[in-house]
Amino acid sequence: MRGLCQAVGMKLELPDTPSSEQFTPDELRLELACALYARHKLGTMAAAEFAGVDFFAFQRALRERGVPKHYDVEELRRDVETLNQLFPDSPIALPSH
Repeated sequence: MRGLCQAVGMKLELPDTPSSEQFTPDELRLELACALYARHKLGTMAAAEFAGVDFFAFQRALRERGVPKHYDVEELRRDVETLNQLFPDSPIALPSH
């Protein structure tokens, strides 16, 4: 998932309104990543990568926005997949059930 935004080639255009002009592109990416995480659309590591921040900065952003942590086996699986994509030379194996 390295460079998720660039990998899918998506461009988001917002109308020129005062509310959209108060955010930098990096701030908008972080807000979108937090929202996608909150809706269980992205796991922790994928959302942090999407936002362009490290794991700890993303955790701080979630805490600042009052987004509860949700971490289950499925999230662990997605995070391991993301880590394996980011670091293919050091793959992590999930234990079998």
